[in-house]
Amino acid sequence: MNRIISTVVLNWLKLKKIFRFTPHDTTNAEGKSHERYRRILLTGGSTAIVKVFSAVINLITVPLTVNYLGAERYGLWMAISSVLALMSFADLGLGNGLLNAVSKANGRNNIEEAQTAVSSTFFILLGISLILLLLFIAVFPFISWKSVFNVKSALAIKESGPTMMALVVILLINMPLGIVERIQSGYQEGYRFQLWLILGSILSLAGLLICIFFKGGLTWLVIAYSGGQLIATLLNGVYLLSFRRRYLKPKFNYFKWDTGKLLIKSGFTFLLLGLFTLFANASDDIIIAHTLSPSSVAGYEIVKKLFFFSMFTQYIIQPLWPAFSEALISGDLNWARKTMQKALKLSIVSGAIITLPFLLFGKQIVTIWVGKEFIPSWSLLFGFYFYVILNNYIGVMSTLLNSSKLVRRLIVPMALTAIVCIALKFILSLSIGISGIIWASVIGWSIFFAIPSYSLSKSIFR
Repeated sequence: MNRIISTVVLNWLKLKKIFRFTPHDTTNAEGKSHERYRRILLTGGSTAIVKVFSAVINLITVPLTVNYLGAERYGLWMAISSVLALMSFADLGLGNGLLNAVSKANGRNNIEEAQTAVSSTFFILLGISLILLLLFIAVFPFISWKSVFNVKSALAIKESGPTMMALVVILLINMPLGIVERIQSGYQEGYRFQLWLILGSILSLAGLLICIFFKGGLTWLVIAYSGGQLIATLLNGVYLLSFRRRYLKPKFNYFKWDTGKLLIKSGFTFLLLGLFTLFANASDDIIIAHTLSPSSVAGYEIVKKLFFFSMFTQYIIQPLWPAFSEALISGDLNWARKTMQKALKLSIVSGAIITLPFLLFGKQIVTIWVGKEFIPSWSLLFGFYFYVILNNYIGVMSTLLNSSKLVRRLIVPMALTAIVCIALKFILSLSIGISGIIWASVIGWSIFFAIPSYSLSKSIFR
C-alpha cells in the first residue's frame, strides 16, 4: 500500500512540474521533453472536456432525435453519415500529410516551409472539393437513394436524396477548412481547436432544438446540426490565420506545385490507410441496413455511442502524433520509446476499467436513455467492451507509426484488416445478428493489425 501511495505522489510531483500554462525552456533536452508532455496534457485535457461536453449533448440529442425521427429515419441519418465517412479521404490524404509537414517544420523552426505546405495544401484541397461538387451534382439525379439505403417508408424515401445532398455539400466545404485543425495539431496546439468545438456543439444543439420546435424534416435537422461545427471551424480559421498565425494565411504566391506533389505523395500513404480504416469501420451501418434493416442501425449506433463515451484515453493518444513526429525528426528516440510504453499501459488499463460499467449496466442505461425497444444483447455489449480496449492499443501504435518512415509498411496489414472485417461482418451479421458486426471488427483488427503494428514499432527503435 505504501508503495502505491509513494508511486502516486511521485507521479503527481512529476505532473505538477510538467504542467503549466507557460512554455518550458526548449534549449535543453529536459525542457523539450517537458514541453512535449505539457502540450499533450493541454490538448488531451481540453479534448476530454470537449468530449464530456459533447457526451452530455449526445445524452440530450440522441433520445430527442430518435423519438422525433423514429428508428428508420434516424438509421437513415446514421447510414448517410457512414457513406460520407468513406468520402472524408477524398482529400488524397493531404490533411495528414500537412500535419506531418507542419510538425517537421516546427521541429526545424522553419516558417517558410510551413507557409509553403499550408498554402499548397489549401489550394489543392479547394480544387478537389470544387471538382467533387460538380461531379456529385452531375450524377445525383441518376442514383436511386432509396435503394442505396434500403428505406421503406414514403417519408424516408422522400428525404434520402436531399439529406445526402446537404451532407455532401457540408463535407466539401469542410475539406479545405481542414487545414485549420492540421495546423493547430502540427504545432501541438490541438487544445485550441478542441475549445472551438465547444462553441460548435452549442450551436449544433441550438440548431437541432430550433428545427424540432418548428417541426423541420430530416434534411433541415441535419443542416442545423452539422452547420454548428462548420460555423465554429470558420470562426477558428479566421482567428488563427488573421491574428495568431497570420504568416500562415494561404496565399497563391506561397503555392508551390513541387511541394504539392510531395505532399500528395506523402498523403497517398495516409489516403490508403484512411480508406482501408474506413472500409473496416464505417461499413458497419451500410452492412446492417442491407443484411438486417435500417431500424437495426439505430440500435447498433446507440450502443456504439454509449461505449465511445468512455474512450477518454483517446484524448491523450491523439496529440501524441505531432509530438512523436517532432521527437523523431529531432532524433529523440529515447523520449519516443518511453512515451509509447507509458501510453500503451495507460490506454489499455484505463480503457478496461472505465468501460466496465457500460458492460455491466449497459442494458439498464440504454433502457433509461432511449427506451426498452433498443435493449442490446450481452454479445453486443461484450463485443464493444473488447473493441474499445483494442482500439486504445491501436490508437497508440498508429500515432507512433504515422510519425515515422515506416508508415508505408502499414498498408498491407490495413488492407488485409479491411477485407477480413467486411467479409466477416456479412457472414456474422447473417448468422448471429447485429453483434456479429462488432465481433468481426475485434477479430479482424486483432489478428491483422495489432500484431504486425507491434513488430513494426520495434523496428523504429533499432
